[in-house]
Amino acid sequence: MDRRHLISTGAAMGLGAVAGCATETRAGTAKTAFDVPQPTLPVAGSAELFPVRRIYCIGRNYAAHAREMGSDPNREPPFFFQKPSDAVQFVAPGSTGEHPYPPLTKNYHYEIELVAALHRGGRNVAPEQALELVYGYAIGLDMTRRDLQRAMGDEKKPWEIGKSFDRSAPIGPIHRVAQVGHFTQGSITLKVNGQLKQNADLKQMIWSVAEQISKLSQAFELKPGDIIFSGTPENVGPVVPGDVMQGEIAGLPVLSVRVV
Repeated sequence: MDRRHLISTGAAMGLGAVAGCATETRAGTAKTAFDVPQPTLPVAGSAELFPVRRIYCIGRNYAAHAREMGSDPNREPPFFFQKPSDAVQFVAPGSTGEHPYPPLTKNYHYEIELVAALHRGGRNVAPEQALELVYGYAIGLDMTRRDLQRAMGDEKKPWEIGKSFDRSAPIGPIHRVAQVGHFTQGSITLKVNGQLKQNADLKQMIWSVAEQISKLSQAFELKPGDIIFSGTPENVGPVVPGDVMQGEIAGLPVLSVRVV
């Protein structure tokens, strides 16, 4: 075996390990060193599971919320951030999920949001075709360590630590478009301990779900398994252990979460 063959064989094995799939070599079949669970969400009304690839979130997509965060919605183009796929915390309808208060924060905020789940992907998708990518919808919470987010922003540093942490995305089951249609309007609310905190209509979104998909596809190649948190209305605020959050979007089951 010459040196060139050794180099090419080693490169092939390395690529297989990076890709996370088996690679045929003369020495046999290369396998991943260990198994990593695939984050999934149940699909309502079926035994199927929706595999979560990436979590995209749009910021400041309701005018009143943009203003309460110190931004001018009339001049700001859409911007996005991500959470890790294993940030999802499934909460079954009819139950109250237990959500752990995360470390390092003393100002932990709720943000109720409509979530779009994709079963198709693409680049530079036109808004008119964007909804064809949507498999279904869910109700979710974009939980935020607000003090850490603001501190990083003040220091001109990435504020990922305020958004992207363990179980920072409580979410209900995915409801297929064939069951619920597309959500362009309808009430979106959140109560804490029975007191109404957030109350708006989906039609108040600055950028619609179709526009969000189109804009995202200009920056990333969207793929099946991607989910998009579509922004939260105004009146975000803190919760502490013992508080119960109840999120509702017209046409979807209640999402109930207790902070522990």
